Amino acid sequence: MGRSIPVRVILPASWSERPEATFPVLYMLHGGDDDYTAWTRETDVEELSRNFDVLIVMPDAGKDGYYSDWFAGSPRWETFHTIELVRLMEKEYRAGSPRAVVGLSMGGFGALKYAAHHPGLFRYAAAMSSYVDLNDPAVRLVIGLGSHRVGVDIRKVWGDPVKNADVWQFHNPAAMPRSFRGTHVHLSVGNSVPGPMDMGRSPYVILVSVLGEAALPEQTRKFVSALRAEGVHVTTHQYEPGTHSWPYWRQELHRIWPTVMDSLGLREPGFRDGRQPSLRARIR
Repeated sequence: MGRSIPVRVILPASWSERPEATFPVLYMLHGGDDDYTAWTRETDVEELSRNFDVLIVMPDAGKDGYYSDWFAGSPRWETFHTIELVRLMEKEYRAGSPRAVVGLSMGGFGALKYAAHHPGLFRYAAAMSSYVDLNDPAVRLVIGLGSHRVGVDIRKVWGDPVKNADVWQFHNPAAMPRSFRGTHVHLSVGNSVPGPMDMGRSPYVILVSVLGEAALPEQTRKFVSALRAEGVHVTTHQYEPGTHSWPYWRQELHRIWPTVMDSLGLREPGFRDGRQPSLRARIR
């Protein structure tokens, strides 16, 4: 990266009591216009993990860094996250080999792409409200507008979408469903309709949250079909109502937490997932 990158770490419950032990690792990836503080700022992940011997790693990924080694040569987010950071956690924080990754929005895209590009690195990969197909015109529009807003030229990230189509496909989860074999993939998405959890937010913020989720259900369904055709272990959660916003992602984190911990070989007897009964869900 050529510079220092902040990473927030939550230590395992028995970190001090077991100085020679190694621990399973959960990587948590933030969304586009955000940073490494997102998960602890917006969720109760510290409380959720309090009784688990899990090392939680929350790296920064830049404003619209897209979890990629950029076509322009730098930054190299993927190399940093999947090679350098993994080794650093093993050397300095006693990270073990069982790993899971959870991300939302752009972070969910990163979680999927990292799992596909590095088979065996993660046992479990969850993507919340994430675009999965870079060929979708709506996704390209949203990426283009979002990148422009924060001053990122998307052509520096993946090159020209026409001239460098092969580079775009290399980073496209939908183009490599077979690469997810051996990883439990979980995909969750809302129906883009505002609900009670959107109350109190400004009309503009609600509109942005609605538009951010609108194109995702259909491409997610297609991606799920492609994964299942390749024999990938995939679970889904399409909820309604649900917009592109933190109230729903917080709830989804609670919902998947037992499965994430189980994938890492960790369990807490009597854990409650905290789901709100008012939210109607379709689970497959």
